[in-house]
Amino acid sequence: MFTIATVDCRDADAPRRFVTSLRETGFAVLTGHPLETGLIEELYAAWAAFFAAEDKVAWTRDVESQTGYFPLGSENARGRTVKDLKEFYHVYPQAALPPAVAAVTWRAYEALVDFGRVLLGWIDAGSPAEVRAGYSAPLVAMLEGSRQNLLRILHYPPLDTTIEPGAERAAAHADINLITLLLSGSEPGLEARDRHGRWHAVPCDAGMITVNVGDMLQLASGGWFPSTEHRVVNPPVSDNRSRYSMPMFLHPRPEVMLSPEVSAHDYLQERLREIGLKAC
Repeated sequence: MFTIATVDCRDADAPRRFVTSLRETGFAVLTGHPLETGLIEELYAAWAAFFAAEDKVAWTRDVESQTGYFPLGSENARGRTVKDLKEFYHVYPQAALPPAVAAVTWRAYEALVDFGRVLLGWIDAGSPAEVRAGYSAPLVAMLEGSRQNLLRILHYPPLDTTIEPGAERAAAHADINLITLLLSGSEPGLEARDRHGRWHAVPCDAGMITVNVGDMLQLASGGWFPSTEHRVVNPPVSDNRSRYSMPMFLHPRPEVMLSPEVSAHDYLQERLREIGLKAC
């Protein structure tokens, strides 16, 4: 059975239930977390206004730093050539942000990284001794001083009749990083795939934070934590409206070794090329 646990962070057994769900499904959904509802609502409202404005193109991404605005048609899932139906903004520590969204975005960025450290501590403590022994450093230490943590602000516009055949809001993919903290989307659509290839809707009530394992943690744990494929499906005609979503991708420092052969830097660069965000 594929059951993604919904865990109240205030419960005494929350760390155990969280780690168990990650181990069994690659996902967990959190309530009772420290991010304030008002902050999340303010963040969504500010960025909805940004994506609705015509001058958003003035913030088009810097190719080297990968910060800034990415228009529709920027990214494809690994192994696919059809582009996803989304536009987005990359927020790294060095990013320049539009003044109207800067203050609330940096508040949310810091809060998500701080909470991510707590969750990585839960995963560290909940990893079996033999898995923990394989980490080149404790997971929390891998994050220390990292400037690769990425807050991605996603907008999936309403679909029109000109979309390319086979195009999806986000085709099936796995995340690159250690763990992802996802502020629940403004609309349903996120699905996760179980080991038998069946798709399951991921809960997305307002205020929830969905956490999933990335490929870097899967590699570092020798596969003990699975990086589960997920997607964002196209909406039915009756619900064809904008969808907003905000994942925080937690990345180790570039020099951290994920395995004896692979560094975080080399792994990240390879994957960025595969999804079309970096030139080959």
